[in-house]
Amino acid sequence: MADPLFDLLTPYFRSEPSGTRDSSLKDGTTVKYLNRLTTLQLESLDRSESQSLAQASHSTLLSLQSLSTRSSKSVIASADHLNHLQTELPSLARDVGVLRDEIKGLDKAAVNFSEKYSRSGENEVLDRRKKALLMYGNVDRLSDILDLPTLLASAISPSNVQGSSSNTNYASALDLHSHIKRLHLLYQDSGLLKSIYNQAEDAMREMTSNLIMSLRGQSIKLAAAMRTIGWLRRIAPELNGPSSHAGSYSGEGSLGALFLVCRLANLMSMFQALEPLRELADQETQRRSASNEQVTTGNAWSGGQQTERYLKRYIEIFREQSFAIISMFKSIFPSGEATTGDDLRMQFKSLDLKSAPPEPASTKDDPLHPLPSALATFPIHLVDLFTETLKQYLPNVRDKASRESLLTQVLYCAGSLGRLGADFGMILSFLEDSESDEDSDDIPEWVVVMKKHRMLAGRLELLAGSTGGQGKGASTGTGMASKFRTVQSPGAQVES
Repeated sequence: MADPLFDLLTPYFRSEPSGTRDSSLKDGTTVKYLNRLTTLQLESLDRSESQSLAQASHSTLLSLQSLSTRSSKSVIASADHLNHLQTELPSLARDVGVLRDEIKGLDKAAVNFSEKYSRSGENEVLDRRKKALLMYGNVDRLSDILDLPTLLASAISPSNVQGSSSNTNYASALDLHSHIKRLHLLYQDSGLLKSIYNQAEDAMREMTSNLIMSLRGQSIKLAAAMRTIGWLRRIAPELNGPSSHAGSYSGEGSLGALFLVCRLANLMSMFQALEPLRELADQETQRRSASNEQVTTGNAWSGGQQTERYLKRYIEIFREQSFAIISMFKSIFPSGEATTGDDLRMQFKSLDLKSAPPEPASTKDDPLHPLPSALATFPIHLVDLFTETLKQYLPNVRDKASRESLLTQVLYCAGSLGRLGADFGMILSFLEDSESDEDSDDIPEWVVVMKKHRMLAGRLELLAGSTGGQGKGASTGTGMASKFRTVQSPGAQVES
């Protein structure tokens, strides 16, 4: 029914091309409305349909107005974009063409990049990157290695090695140095480890200086001296080389001479502490010389009290320190431990071992071998120094009792060193001067002193022998003998 009705109403439509009119009017809404008209009665079409259409038109108009009010900005923006779209689309097309043309160059550059930074070949940039990544992954280890010189310097610092912690600090320093040396041997091509090794060597040289200075200390004990020599043997093995012929080795090396030189320097510093007393003794020497020039006037020299004080203190220091130095040296460098190369070769031959010590080089024509121990001439030097001082200042003392007391003290000093094989008691025969010879009898003064000394020593031996059958008496005699030996020198407790 819709089509006939549509054909019937077609003449009343607005004049439009037939094709356009048919396509625009004959749509779903028109067909639906025409179908609705066929269902209405004629009376309804005449009376109410026109009002219904007017009301629907008015509602549609109101809806359009509200829609335009709400969406005016969006509509305007859409219109503007639509206008710009007409110019942007050609520009987009041109850019797409340029991108299409550049894709070939991009592909070529990507191929070049992949070939340049390929892991299959050698590349400096990749090598640097690998090294940087390797250092980043091992930054903690590198930091620990860089801290080694600082730790070593703090371990050997003089402020950190004083007191009871010195043993631990020096042992830690030696362990650190061994670790640095081992790293240097493993990675000899590393410039970083070479620099750290050089710093460690400088620190060990400083530690060697500190140890040598400690040997010159005032109150060094045997245990501390032995530890110091042991550290020096580890730090400076070149000082521990053989000190004599290649066929024998005493274990002393140059460390024995170094020890004696350091202790001698300490002894000389103690003698320098007696400078005030020595100046007074020098003044008495000058006055004695002046008195000798005026002897014809009858003014005989009768002074010497300051010189006596100086010599007593000098002999006391000499006795304590000389005995301590030599006894300490023999304890640190015992001669009984020396083993000759011939003995070692005989031991290897008895064991039927293929490896044996090499034969010593022939040194028969060398006049400097075998070299003696440093201790061989050290007591002679001490005695010469001691004798020179006595010859210079003993003539100032003219009182007989004072001179005998000093000479007896010298005999005790000689006996103290005699226990170590360096008795010099006969130097008393060289200490006589012409002035004393004039005032004395035919028997020299030193003979009288030595007789008295031997007589008193003999009495003590008899006393000790008479009580030797009883343990208590023997100990008492020995104690009295010890007291007698310490009469002239309070420092004799160093010997016991």
